[in-house]
Amino acid sequence: MLKTISALFSSPRELKLFALASFSLGVGFSIFDSIFNNFLNDKYMITGWQRSFLEFPRELPGFLVVFVSAALWFLCSRRIGALSILLSFCGVILIGFFAPSYFIMTLFLFVYSLGQHMFMPVAQTIGMELATAGNTGKRLGQLNSIRNAATILGSFLVFFSFKYLGFTFSHSFILVALFLGIATLLLYKLTPEPVKEKRSFLQLRKEYNLYYILSLLAGSRKQLFITFAPWVIVTIFKQPTQTLATLLTIGGVIGVVFQPMLGKLIDRKGERFVLATESVLLMLVCLGYGFSKSVLPEPIAFLAICIFYLADQMLFSVSMARSMYIKKIAITDADVQPTLAAGVTIDHIFSILVALLGGWVWNTYGFQYVFLIGVVIAAVNFAFALQVKVPQKPAPIRLSS
Repeated sequence: MLKTISALFSSPRELKLFALASFSLGVGFSIFDSIFNNFLNDKYMITGWQRSFLEFPRELPGFLVVFVSAALWFLCSRRIGALSILLSFCGVILIGFFAPSYFIMTLFLFVYSLGQHMFMPVAQTIGMELATAGNTGKRLGQLNSIRNAATILGSFLVFFSFKYLGFTFSHSFILVALFLGIATLLLYKLTPEPVKEKRSFLQLRKEYNLYYILSLLAGSRKQLFITFAPWVIVTIFKQPTQTLATLLTIGGVIGVVFQPMLGKLIDRKGERFVLATESVLLMLVCLGYGFSKSVLPEPIAFLAICIFYLADQMLFSVSMARSMYIKKIAITDADVQPTLAAGVTIDHIFSILVALLGGWVWNTYGFQYVFLIGVVIAAVNFAFALQVKVPQKPAPIRLSS
C-alpha cells in the first residue's frame, strides 16, 4: 500500500487529484454505509417491509444511469464525475437534516444514490484515461486499493467516534458531507476533456454485444454476494451482526493488497484469462455456499463459508477487466463512457430480477438451489469470457543499422 501511495503521489497532477478524490469518496461513502441502518432504525423505527422497499430508490438510479448520462452528453467524464458527487453531497445533507418523515427520506435517498451510480462508469473512465499504455490494469488496481483503504478508515472512524467521542448521527452526516464536498472540489479541479460531438449514450452497438452480455451476467451474479451470501451466514449459520462486519473489514484489508496484484495480472495475462478464471472460482464459491453445511461438520463448514465469502468479495474486483476490455475494443474513445454507462443500467436490470427470482427459489425450494442458479450463471459467464478478444498491438518496427 505504501508503494502504491508513493507511486501515485510522484505522478502527474491529474492523477494525484483523482487519487485524493477517490480516497475522500471512499471515506465518505464508508461512513454513510456504516451508520445508515442504525439511523433508519433509530429515527424512523421502520418495519422489515419498509427496509426492503428502500432497495427500490437505492437501485433505481442504477437503471437510470444511461438515460441521465445521455442528457449530460455535453459534459466530459470529469465534469460528470464532479456533478455526480455533488448530487450525493446534497443527498447526504437532505437525509441528515431535512427528512422529517420516512417518505421524504426515500426521495432524498434517491438523490444520494443517483450520484453514486452516475459515478460508477465515470470512475472507470477517468482511471483509464489517466493510465499509461500497457498499465491500465495496474492503475485501476492502485485506485481501487486506495478506495479499499479509505473504506477501512471510514468504518474505523465510525467505531472510534461513536465509542469514544460521543458522536451522533448529525455529526456523522456532517463528516460524510465534508468528505464528499472535498471530493467534489478535487474532481472539479481536474482539467476537463473536450467534448467534440454528441455521444450516443442511448444507442446499443452490436460491436459491444459481448460486453453487454458480460454486464448482464455480472448483474445477475452480484445479487448472490449482496443479498444471499450474507443471508446464509445470518440465517443458516445463525451468526450475529459483528460477524459480517468483521468479514467485510478483513476483506477490505486483503483488498488493499489484492487490487493492485489483480490489475497487474490483467495487464500481463489479459482480460479473457482473468474473466474465465473468475467464472471457475465463482462456480466453486457457489457450490461452497450451497453445500458446505451438508457435507462438513458445522464449525468447519462455517470456516469454509467465511473463506468463500472473502473470495467472493475479492472477485468483485474483476469488474475492472470488463472496463479494460471495452476500452480496448472501443471504435472511438468517445464510446467508452456511454458503453460503461449502458453496462451499469443492464447490470441493475438483471440484478433486480435475479433478486426476486432468488427470493422465490429460496422460499420454495431451499437456499441450496439459489446457489445452483449461481453455478449456472458462472458457467454461462465462463463460456462468454472465452469469447473475449482484444486487438493485438502491432509489433514495433526495428530499423536495421
